[in-house]
Amino acid sequence: MARDATNREQFRPDDHEHEHFLLTSVVGSYPKPTWLNRADDLAADSDSAFDEDDLEEAHDDAARLITEEHERTGLDTVVDGEMRRNEMVEFFAERIDGYEFNGPVKVWGHNYFDKPSVVEEVEYDEPWLVDEFEFTDSVAERPVKVPITGPYTLANWAFDEHYGDSEALAYDLADLVNEEIEKLVEAGARYIQIDEPALATTPDDHAIVGGCLERIVDGVPDEVRVGVHVCYGDYSRIYPELNEFPVDEVDLELCNDDYEQIETFADGEFAPDLALGVVDAHAAEVESVAEIKENIRQGLKVVPPEKLTVSPDCGLKLLPREAAYQKTENLVTAAREVEAELDAGEIEVPVSTPPADD
Repeated sequence: MARDATNREQFRPDDHEHEHFLLTSVVGSYPKPTWLNRADDLAADSDSAFDEDDLEEAHDDAARLITEEHERTGLDTVVDGEMRRNEMVEFFAERIDGYEFNGPVKVWGHNYFDKPSVVEEVEYDEPWLVDEFEFTDSVAERPVKVPITGPYTLANWAFDEHYGDSEALAYDLADLVNEEIEKLVEAGARYIQIDEPALATTPDDHAIVGGCLERIVDGVPDEVRVGVHVCYGDYSRIYPELNEFPVDEVDLELCNDDYEQIETFADGEFAPDLALGVVDAHAAEVESVAEIKENIRQGLKVVPPEKLTVSPDCGLKLLPREAAYQKTENLVTAAREVEAELDAGEIEVPVSTPPADD
């Protein structure tokens, strides 16, 4: 069942001016500066004098730039936009013993994915994200969220040439994610997001995802906020079962279909906090503050303000950078205006009730 989500209050800024607090965050990815893509190309060119040290400096510069860009929007929690990552499965598979790569696979249109294969039992070696977190945390003034691709997606978006059982593979990967979170917590991380986009395509496997999450949160202190992000799909096939996920927050992509599925969750029984997408990550048109405020009110049909997180629908990396920035800035402005209206009693909200005793 849902963890005790009172840990969200640690992310309220000291200078927050409203009694109500809608936690504002982002899902993870953000458009890379054009020059960083060029740096990646140069580093991959054997004829170039641009080496790994140069690339590390470029990644540091980009991470610093995007972290500061997020803070300028006013977000309560920030990420570095995943400036050091290439693709959400490939990045982790390169760091997990047991995976190997055999070349790109065509996934749609002219898009290719360097789909890895699992060729032996997966094992944890060196930390995956600790250096990334420590650098971002050192340049950020706001708390840093750490997105991690979840074990179910790492298992299902790879060729399994060893286990012959995707569930067993996912559970082994969940144990590795648990090890990584342990290292991140030791480094000071207090907000972890598990990304499980594969669940949107195979929602009947929600029990496997739940089992993976049980392993992931084992031993994680209550003060560490753990969320799971599930991309757009038929959410009626994972609700109310997602109430059993042992997380503080479930992040859902609902803006891109104009909240047609919001009533699925508006039964008064939604157990975790809701992280609601309020800007469309797939459309370059920037939503106005007024539009986003209406979207935020959709979330108040499901949970009271003290259980609502406001974010984009998904990662913003495919958008023009200016559009990504304006969407994020408008998101924060809209959240602060809704808080003021809540303080003034201008918005009717659900009454928060404690869960029933077992």
